[in-house]
Amino acid sequence: MSTSGFTEWTRHFETERDRRAARPDPRWESGASLPPAVRASVQRFQAGEDGDSSALFAKADAAGDPEYAAAVRLFVAEEQNHARLLALLLKAGGATTQPGHWSDTTFARLRRLPGLRTELLLLMVAEVVALRYYRALRDGTDDPLTAEVAGRIWADEERHVPFHCARLRASIAELPRAARRPVLVGWRVMLLGAALVVAADHGRALRRLGIGRGRFVAEVVGSGGPVVAAILGTAPLRVPAAAGALPHTRGPSTGSGQGASGPGPVLAPSRRLG
Repeated sequence: MSTSGFTEWTRHFETERDRRAARPDPRWESGASLPPAVRASVQRFQAGEDGDSSALFAKADAAGDPEYAAAVRLFVAEEQNHARLLALLLKAGGATTQPGHWSDTTFARLRRLPGLRTELLLLMVAEVVALRYYRALRDGTDDPLTAEVAGRIWADEERHVPFHCARLRASIAELPRAARRPVLVGWRVMLLGAALVVAADHGRALRRLGIGRGRFVAEVVGSGGPVVAAILGTAPLRVPAAAGALPHTRGPSTGSGQGASGPGPVLAPSRRLG
């Protein structure tokens, strides 16, 4: 499979890694005010971010592109950092992490299905749902520390979606033409199911953050359209040209950490993805 562009993605993730290492952590000592519903919601997302990625590493290695495999490991490092940030946010709010939820167990089992394409389609569901959740957490909380942590995570997730789109575009193109759209219709059904599960399980927190269950589901499902278009090649997909030379775009309003060297949108309609 042709995977041109992943050298640039690897450099991009390395730039973000170095930027993250040079940036101080949020001021945990300031404490966090987490209403009970929001605290329980963050605990469940923290458990989901802290998953095992050994199967993904094996599938990426088997794909035969060392640059892609390296980029996957850098992507996972960002996800692990999300788990760390959420755990420290909970600690700042006087709470602890919790064991995985049944939905995390189900998702982990599905990810063990064979094939990199299947794993990435499942990961894309989680990323698109996470984009809307962390934006709701960032914009809906009145706690500055929570807003900063959610903003940092949201900025990473916004880059993860086009990263997976880049690989899936090549992977889906290997399928017979007649099979491509049905596969992505199935993906959108999975996205709807995941959005419904999160809306049901996190409904009280979402209401506390100013977004109802119905609106959350509608916006998550609506975000699937640009993803499908990017994977099918009917929407532009731009890979960062080089580390340190990425165009500036908007970041989250609080705690985004994106400056003039921050990544630009890789999907043309990326404003609809968050």
